[in-house]
Amino acid sequence: MKQTTRPPDHRSVPGQGGAVTAPPPARGPTGRRPTSTQWAAWGFLAPVTVYLALFYAYPLYRNLDLSLRDYTVRSFVQGDAPFTGLANYRKVFDDPTFAPALLHTALFTAVCLVFQYAIGLALAVFFNQNFRLSPTLRALFLVPWLLPLIVSASTWSWMLNSESGVVNAVLHAVGISPVNWLTSPSWSLPSVIIANIWIGVPFNLVVLYSGLQSIPAGLYEAAALDGAGAWRRFWSITFPLLRPVSAITLLLGLVYTLKVFDIIWIMTKGGPADSSTTFATWSYRLGFGNLLPAFGPGAAVGNLLVVAALVFGLVYVRVQRKQALS
Repeated sequence: MKQTTRPPDHRSVPGQGGAVTAPPPARGPTGRRPTSTQWAAWGFLAPVTVYLALFYAYPLYRNLDLSLRDYTVRSFVQGDAPFTGLANYRKVFDDPTFAPALLHTALFTAVCLVFQYAIGLALAVFFNQNFRLSPTLRALFLVPWLLPLIVSASTWSWMLNSESGVVNAVLHAVGISPVNWLTSPSWSLPSVIIANIWIGVPFNLVVLYSGLQSIPAGLYEAAALDGAGAWRRFWSITFPLLRPVSAITLLLGLVYTLKVFDIIWIMTKGGPADSSTTFATWSYRLGFGNLLPAFGPGAAVGNLLVVAALVFGLVYVRVQRKQALS
């Protein structure tokens, strides 16, 4: 077989009499020299990559490692904990607290999501009327969202106090017997749900109100000319066009509500008798709430929350992809 060779690249250099063979240009792995735009893109991407690796990937790895080893206080410091596999997960599943915590987490998340979204949507539609006091009232509704969670939880603990709370004072004034909001197993979970709904409504209001602003006003005018009433315009125009915004609002609310810890711990500490214990409070109590912390089972419970959030996130991505293709 005859082999052909490529002749050398002869380029003339100014100021010299003959042609000089120039070396071939340096090429990247793809055969092309990286451009300045590509280097700039990598430069902008590097800080985000480092941030995600340090504050997301590494903590997740450490939490997974904690759940697969038998860590004690000594081994946590020295780093010589024995590998136990899925023993911590079996211990969590066999614990009598698992079933009530799972039920409370599901109820807490579902009820908060429904009421936060419904109230936030109603307020967004109300403020979309653009009346004179709309900006002022919207700013006031943001106060629960802007307050530190410890302030909000402490305020609700005082309001729902059995003896000196303002809620029981109002009930007594209208002839209703006082309720042990935070100390009764029947009322502790509803109490923290009410407080969390109050805190989460402003977020739904802001996001849904922004979505309403993107809907063309001409659609409502055309529907009104066709004789459609307010409810008909809402169900035929507002609600369908808000589906993408509603989906991301519910997903973010779901992830946030799954990991709610501050409100429950400050108000009830998961009690009484585990009546308001969720996976978030149970994980903290296992890892840090006892004299002999159980780091492995606590990390296992935390990983269950991560898996739940990941599953719902994948479902959201799949639904969005189907909607984009349809």
